[in-house]
Amino acid sequence: MPQQPRSPHVADAPLGKVLDFMKLLWKLDHALQRTSRKMAASVGVTGPQRLALRVVGRFPGITPGETAAILRLHPSTVTVIVRGLERARLVRRTEDPADRRRTRLRLTDAGKKIAGSPAGTIEDSMRRVLARTPPSELETAGRVLSALAVELEESGGARRHG
Repeated sequence: MPQQPRSPHVADAPLGKVLDFMKLLWKLDHALQRTSRKMAASVGVTGPQRLALRVVGRFPGITPGETAAILRLHPSTVTVIVRGLERARLVRRTEDPADRRRTRLRLTDAGKKIAGSPAGTIEDSMRRVLARTPPSELETAGRVLSALAVELEESGGARRHG
C-alpha cells in the first residue's frame, strides 16, 4: 500500500519525472478550460472559438477544412466550433464560386470586433508569458509538446510493450 505524503504541502509531493510532468499538463488543461468558460461569459466566445475567429480573420475566405488543418483539429470539431460562431453571428459562410459544394468563411463585423480585442482572453495571457520567456526555452517547450502530441496521436495514448 502506498504511503501518504508526509509533507505539509501534499500538492508539491514529488511523483517522479513522468507523473510530475503529467500533473503540470493537467493543471494547464484545467486552467485553459476554466479560462475558456470565463471567456464565454465575458467576451462571448470560448478559447477554441476565438482561435478559429483569429484564423478566419487572418485568412478571409478560408474553408472549414483548411481551418481544421491550421488548427490541427478534426474537421468535425471545427464544424461544431463554426456552427456556434455562425449562431452567434460572428462568422458567415459563403458559397465557393469555383465549387458550390465548398463553403468559405468570413468574419462579420461583430466577429472582427471580438477577434481584434485580446482583453480577457487566453491569447492575452499567452502573449504575456511568451514575452518574458527566452526564445531557447520556447523552442525546447515547443519540441517537447510537439513530440508528446505526435506520440499520443500515433499511439492513441496507449503503446503496448512486450
